[in-house]
Amino acid sequence: GVAAPEIVATTIGESHFSLQQFRGKPAVVHFWASWCPICELEQGMIDAVARELPIITVAMQSGDVTEVAEYLKQQGVSYPVVNDESGWHAARYGVKAVPASFIIDSEGKVRFATRGYTTGWGLRIRVWLAGLM
Repeated sequence: GVAAPEIVATTIGESHFSLQQFRGKPAVVHFWASWCPICELEQGMIDAVARELPIITVAMQSGDVTEVAEYLKQQGVSYPVVNDESGWHAARYGVKAVPASFIIDSEGKVRFATRGYTTGWGLRIRVWLAGLM
């Protein structure tokens, strides 16, 4: 139940994002990298979850904005992405390996953290549980 580190950034789609936007509802903060084969396996699932639940994804040390945008286009995914070229956001969350997902409750506290491959249902259930806390 620790407070989730704030993320304030411009997304790859050039929209302003603040983690505060998710206040009042549980959400997912998902860290991934273009060089991570497990992250690539999860992309379709993350894209599907993003259509149903509040989510922000963070591309950790995956290149500059242009490179990450091209990667997303090539992969055919449209989930919201903050580029973390330097790894600053990842360090604030304690991410040392990707993929990593953090389930944030409606008050902005981290309720669950997963590392490694997870399923869409696993994320959905954790978000649902965070809504009960």
